[in-house]
Amino acid sequence: MTQRLHLVFGGELVDPTRTTFRNVDDIHIVGIFPNYESAYNAWKAEAQRTVDNAHMRYFIAHLHRLRDEEAETSPTEELEG
Repeated sequence: MTQRLHLVFGGELVDPTRTTFRNVDDIHIVGIFPNYESAYNAWKAEAQRTVDNAHMRYFIAHLHRLRDEEAETSPTEELEG
């Protein structure tokens, strides 16, 4: 079974019409989730929690899309033990 990991993160933006964070040191990492549904639920909870701040935005990053499963892996990626 293929694992489809999702990262939920967010923070305050410089301008609500763009995706540039005001301070990357203050980015809130909500967590990594095993499927889109649980990531969406976490994203929605954080978005609703911060709804009064127009500059706050949360995102879902599809970590599984960053990997090419057909590409050969590096030796450090396939460590045994």
